[in-house]
Amino acid sequence: MKYSSHPGYRPGTSRRQALKSALTAGIAGMAAGAGLMSFSGVSFAAALSKAQRDAMSPDDVIAMMQKGNERFRSGKMQQHDYLAQKRASGTGQFPAAAILSCIDSRTPAEILLDMGLGESFNTRVAGNICNDDIVGSLEFACAAAGAKVILVMGHSSCGAVKGAIDDVKLGKLTELLDEIKPAVKATKYDGDRTSKNAEFVDLVAANNVRRAMDEIRDDSDVLAKMEKEGKIKIVGAMYHLNGGRLELLT
Repeated sequence: MKYSSHPGYRPGTSRRQALKSALTAGIAGMAAGAGLMSFSGVSFAAALSKAQRDAMSPDDVIAMMQKGNERFRSGKMQQHDYLAQKRASGTGQFPAAAILSCIDSRTPAEILLDMGLGESFNTRVAGNICNDDIVGSLEFACAAAGAKVILVMGHSSCGAVKGAIDDVKLGKLTELLDEIKPAVKATKYDGDRTSKNAEFVDLVAANNVRRAMDEIRDDSDVLAKMEKEGKIKIVGAMYHLNGGRLELLT
């Protein structure tokens, strides 16, 4: 191989420098083949391995999701090789997070957080409400499959929250909206308490997230114990449709 033809070659480059450049490129190639991040920050992305996931703390996973959202907002998302991810996860999955979010078509968590196949469990239901089936799914995700974080993600201008505020009646949706009404009642607000008031709607949505988090802890001794032992973290967030920012709730 001629060093002058190598991508790392520059006029006047010594043989030693060229070898070093070739070695660096080779390491990057091996990292890409293993599904790791390249030095340029582009993901060639096979799915997370068990070793990679297990080496992460819950705080690491939260930081990973925040950084993914920053990439989404800036338009600098990773170049996911979904075929490689499909092949890598075909015989096993090792997601780092379990996400409970709304069915809103504008809030697909994997895209908003720039995550690939095999990186997160996802359950979606109008208003990101919690019930026994969802709690059981989250128990599987964390206690059986090893996810480190449960993220409950609400969003601004949520139609389900507006429906609960307006006391909408529509088939089975009526019962679902009843699950959000306690958050409406619990939201302290002296202004216009209608669905036309975006500020009030978003305050209710945030309280609805907090309520779901409390339900997960109250309804699952398994997950509550894991959180107390530091094995997982249960966190809440609001996704802002205008701007695309993920805001962690305190």
